[in-house]
Amino acid sequence: MPRRPWHCYRHFGTPPYTRKEYIRSIPPVQIPKFDLGNQKGSFEYTLKLIALENGQISSNALEAARQIANKYLEKRAGTQNFHLRIVTYPHHIIRENKMMAMAGADRLQDGMRLSFGTPIGRAARIHRFSEIILVRVNKQHLEHAKEALQRASSKLSLSTRIFIEKTINTTA
Repeated sequence: MPRRPWHCYRHFGTPPYTRKEYIRSIPPVQIPKFDLGNQKGSFEYTLKLIALENGQISSNALEAARQIANKYLEKRAGTQNFHLRIVTYPHHIIRENKMMAMAGADRLQDGMRLSFGTPIGRAARIHRFSEIILVRVNKQHLEHAKEALQRASSKLSLSTRIFIEKTINTTA
């Protein structure tokens, strides 16, 4: 598999490239599930992973963060004791102008002439103080949820913080 230079796409300054009717080959979204755990349970605490800066997160990084947080929470708390949701969706399609790196490549390629690029992946555009991942748990699993979000944030390219909110129960 070729090396994907996602570090080049961390910051954005151009409009999002999302019009699927104009794009020939659209890369698929690599996140199979956005909601994990007990979706209908009532929980005491909501933990949010918040971005502290603007940037883009690739769908590969979102999937890695989802897998590591889900695996940790399933192992420590059990599948019925948490609800994990990936809040952001990778709408933006990332393009790359492929360049050849071999002898005689200057005679075979056009360089920056017609350098629009071909789609290579997707990314979620994140603005400052927006939610990336949301976890709902009860008090006994609060520390496990913090650790799961900390591990998930290590997979993301943006600096993040974890905010904890006590859920207000309106049915009581």
